[in-house]
Amino acid sequence: MAQALGAEAKAQLDKNFSQGWRDLGAVDGQQYGVYAKAANKSLIWYNTAAFDAAGITETPKTWKDFLATAQTLSDAGSPAVSVGGADGWTLTDWFENVYLSQAGPEKYDQLAQHKLKWTDPSVKQALTTLAELWGKDELLAGGRKGALDTDFPKSVTQAFTGDTPAAMVYEGDFVTANINADTKAKVGTDAKVFPFPAVGTDSPVVSGGDVAVALKDGKGAQALLTFLASTDAAEIWAAQGGILSPNKEMDQGKYKDDVTRQIAKALIDAGDNFRFDMSDQAPAAFGGTQGTGEWKDLQDFLSNPGDVAGAQRKLEADAAKAYGSS
Repeated sequence: MAQALGAEAKAQLDKNFSQGWRDLGAVDGQQYGVYAKAANKSLIWYNTAAFDAAGITETPKTWKDFLATAQTLSDAGSPAVSVGGADGWTLTDWFENVYLSQAGPEKYDQLAQHKLKWTDPSVKQALTTLAELWGKDELLAGGRKGALDTDFPKSVTQAFTGDTPAAMVYEGDFVTANINADTKAKVGTDAKVFPFPAVGTDSPVVSGGDVAVALKDGKGAQALLTFLASTDAAEIWAAQGGILSPNKEMDQGKYKDDVTRQIAKALIDAGDNFRFDMSDQAPAAFGGTQGTGEWKDLQDFLSNPGDVAGAQRKLEADAAKAYGSS
């Protein structure tokens, strides 16, 4: 059984973490967890050589500009966007970014809790927006069929390898691990990143993370939680690479490179306006199981992005079933 944070751990948490991250580790106002590790899942990675070849000198800041950039890249001979549609979770992340930016945090929270139905007009608007990209085969590496046959790791490698690599790929900060392991591209020179484009007023910041909790009472467990909530722990871990911390008081200079520092800053700068991955908040039967629920429904929508109403009906039917039995 999870144990509440002791006074020292809570003091570190209150000092170093924004209210949004504290709320994620609390139940009914009682603090149990420390989010020692986070992810920024609102990033577009791009192949700088492809951008240079197409004469693109500025990264897009809005969805409209993003689509125009994709078209310019396609016209110049580069597959514009690599999509890992074989892994349904990447498609839920696409949806969440569009929905958060377009519909706003309040509706995002309502949909995450299924207090808002997937047949709501705001979902229709988000799916229609996604279809502006997913519905154009020439903008997707391999077209829709190719996207549905591409898993997440391949979606990254095909943006930075081969004779005609794709120019852009969407996913979180963890993309760097795939770039470093599976390609010869160098992050910061060959591979750069920009924030997910704003569909509404602001660019979205969707996050994930790992929470530390004590399952047994004891001084050792509480001491560990106190340490994990401290700036010392965040800075030591950040210096090793491969992590983002939501600790707002840590020295950002401890990150190993400018790209990671840029990504971490965007997460911190979001303050309490970020939102946690929606599918991770859902019952697993809806938001976390390959071949069923939201994963399958969005794969079907990628296959046929003209059927917005049909996608909404399937999403709502699967959500109602999963949330009703959770």
